[in-house]
This record gives sequence, C-alpha cells and structure tokens, in this order.
Amino acid sequence: MASTDIWTIQRILQWTTRYFKNHGVEEARLDAELLLSHVLKKTRIYLYTNFDQMLNRDELAAYHTLVERRAKGICVAALTGHKDFMGLDFFVNEHVLIPRPDTEEWLEKIIQRYRAKGNLHVLDLGTGSGAILLSFLTYCAEADGVAVDISPEALAVAKKNAEYMKLENRVEFRQGDFIDAVNEGELFDGIFSNPPYIPSKDIENLSEDVKHEPYMALDGGEDGLVFYRRLAAKAGNHLKSGGFLAMEVGIHQAEIVHKMMEETGEFDSFEIISDLGGIERAVCCRKK
Repeated sequence: MASTDIWTIQRILQWTTRYFKNHGVEEARLDAELLLSHVLKKTRIYLYTNFDQMLNRDELAAYHTLVERRAKGICVAALTGHKDFMGLDFFVNEHVLIPRPDTEEWLEKIIQRYRAKGNLHVLDLGTGSGAILLSFLTYCAEADGVAVDISPEALAVAKKNAEYMKLENRVEFRQGDFIDAVNEGELFDGIFSNPPYIPSKDIENLSEDVKHEPYMALDGGEDGLVFYRRLAAKAGNHLKSGGFLAMEVGIHQAEIVHKMMEETGEFDSFEIISDLGGIERAVCCRKK
C-alpha cells in the first residue's frame, strides 16, 4: 500500500479485502469497511456513495496501522474502541471482553420477558463493559442494578458507557470478587452473569482475536466451571422468590450447569437458550 499511489475508497477497500483474506480474516470486507469508516469518521453507507473519494496521506497512514493490527489478530472493536450490541453503541478497550452477538440472542429473550415487570433490581456479575446490564436497563426503563467486576479498569469502561447512555443514576458500580462482592442479606429480582468459562488448557487454542482479550475474563479454571459452582453455592441466597438467574455458558456446558443448579434444590423453571447457530448458549432458571 504505497502512500504515493492514488487510493480511492473503492480501491483501498478492494485491496484490504484481499489482504485480509490472505491473512485468514473471516469477515474480510466487513472489517475493511468498519476500519475505514472509523478512520474517515463516516458511515459505511457513505463509503458506498463516495467510492471515488481519494484518501489523504494522514488517512492512509492511520488506516494502514489499523489494517496491520487487524491482520495480526486484534479484533475490529478493540481497534476502533466501539462495539454495537443490542442496537446500542458501547465503548470497549483491551480491559474488557468484547460483547458478542451470541450474548444478544439470550439477553433479548430475557428483556422481552421482563420489560413490562416494572421496578426490578438486578445484579450483573462480571460486568466488563456493562453491555448486559446497561442493555437491560435501557429496554427496561424502570429497572436499576448493581454492576460487579474484580477489575477496576473494566469498571471504568462500564461507568463510561453508563454515563454515555445517561444511566449512571440507575447503576451502582462495585469492585469485588464476583458474588462475594454481594452483601449478606442483599436481594435482587434477577442475576445476570457471563462469567469466564473457558477451561484453562483451552485458552491457548482460541482464535487470535480472543487471545487479545483479558485473560481473567476468559479463564474458567481447570474445567471452565469454577464460577458456576460459586453461583450454585450462593446465588440463591441473593434472589427474591421468583427471581431469575441468567447465565451464559460455553459449548457443551449447558446441561452440566443446568444439573448443577437443579441439584441445589433452590431453582425451578429451567430453560436452555440456543443461539442462531443452534449452540446452547445460556441457562436460565428462577428461585423457588
């Protein structure tokens, strides 16, 4: 990509798409467009209606840097600092797990189920960017919640998102170690958690873009189930009668987590929610 050449939007997108494909980037064209939109501060539609526009030297340099980093495995959201989730724009960085469409599938069902319930008080364990809790609060206008994360850097990202969405007055941010950050006797109408669930030995085999995300947000211990055991032991103590527990799970973990929660004797109304690819993605239940 010589800076002395004439590079139009169309030409640079074509070149980048080929380059990304040669480097194993799955969504080559989409990623090329998202990065260029970010550099130009324009929408993707703008790119298609201005194919003949030429890029200046500074734009080329900025775009080239992002393209090289994407080819090395860093995901687009981490490069642009933004990720669309549930129709909302979230600020993200290297300190948080990037929200994924798989999570949207089950969260949307929970929101539809409870958005008319009124004044709910919910808890989000391992909040990261705040994507789950802040989405729930956005679409459930009378709800409020507590966001817990062990990482102060992650909580800073969640706070920034809450302020951007004007939800900061409806969220308490609390630094602490997962469910141990909840006070004795503290009760909620619902608990969300997308905990680390990758078995420690499997992390080195993850895709390059995931490997660039925080290790503590991925590592679920030897079998990937450490945090579900903690939920099984304590979540029931912090749910009102009829309160929901909604947990994202990894591949092949749904039935195990279902049984784990069932064996506590504290929950009923179990449901396993699959994503669009048919993968069992979440386990939901209610406190008896």
